[in-house]
Amino acid sequence: MSRLLTIALLLGQSLAYDTVLGFNSHPLVETRSLDEIYHAALKEGGIVTVWHGGDEKDQQETLKSTFEDRFPGMTLNITVDLSKYLDGKIDQQLYNNDVSVDSIILQTLQDFPRWQQEGALLNYAPVGFDKVYPAFKDSISASWYGYSIFFWSISWNTEKLPNVKNISSYSNFLEPEFKNKLVLTYPNDDDAVLFAFYQIMQQLGTKWFDGLLKQNPRWVRGTATPLTIVSAANYSQSATFTSFGGFNPGKNIKIAFPNDANFVSWPQTAAILKNAPHPEGAKLFHNYLLSAEYQQTVSLSVRQDIKSSGSPYSDIMHTPHTNPTAFARFMEDRVTVERLRFFFENRLGSAEGLSPLIDDI
Repeated sequence: MSRLLTIALLLGQSLAYDTVLGFNSHPLVETRSLDEIYHAALKEGGIVTVWHGGDEKDQQETLKSTFEDRFPGMTLNITVDLSKYLDGKIDQQLYNNDVSVDSIILQTLQDFPRWQQEGALLNYAPVGFDKVYPAFKDSISASWYGYSIFFWSISWNTEKLPNVKNISSYSNFLEPEFKNKLVLTYPNDDDAVLFAFYQIMQQLGTKWFDGLLKQNPRWVRGTATPLTIVSAANYSQSATFTSFGGFNPGKNIKIAFPNDANFVSWPQTAAILKNAPHPEGAKLFHNYLLSAEYQQTVSLSVRQDIKSSGSPYSDIMHTPHTNPTAFARFMEDRVTVERLRFFFENRLGSAEGLSPLIDDI
């Protein structure tokens, strides 16, 4: 049995549940109001358990507090860990038919179509699902959908770099003032960062990467880590392009977007597990995430009818120098992903350092 479990996990298949393509493909379309779902969730026990991709334990504390303040009596148990670890743990729960998680929100976009085909996800369309860009959801089954657009911008500390007025390109990082000033996430440790380097090098070639290495960047684990280091006065590194801080990343931090290659953006994707122990709590959480009330607060909305908060552009689809649908295709091409990962590992070595503990940087 242990050998069968190992095989199932390595193949990404959960043998203990229905694997028929299109299983239960007709979704339940929600017609209740948030208040009606809220009361149903309270009656169920007032709990929702969420696993959210990320690299700092407290990254989703604002989401937790906002949800619990909005719905008194509800408890949002949210665990943040790297998506590449969480998806394997989900497979193990599915294999053992012992699901303890209600909602999953992950960066590993290639997992969601597989889980849908295997019958692991609840086919359920929250209110607002019809407003989500078609490219960010499974329109047929409604089993998964993006809830917020994540992206890597160019970020730098204006106090540490008082003479830098703007950084308009990735090529700028090869200029003398950035020698010993860059902090970057290992591309061989995070697929979104890997894709960022891939897109840059498609335009600027490996010569750009050779020049970047001559700048002696500091390589770290985790995508929150670079922005933390850039923001802190006690570190010399002052610029990065592998962190997500939204459009208002903090005091003394300025952001820009490149004009010489695309930057990475993607819909961080959510789903409810079909055997979720708290289905009404999960439905409340997902209806809240796609509500206009919540979508108006995110940096870039997944809904076509909502202008994103703080964005200089009308919507993600009209934002220059990015394609938010490209990352999903990249993630599905595991041959290319692995080939690129080993290319960077050969140049940089294995990722070193602890993640996601920011205290250890």
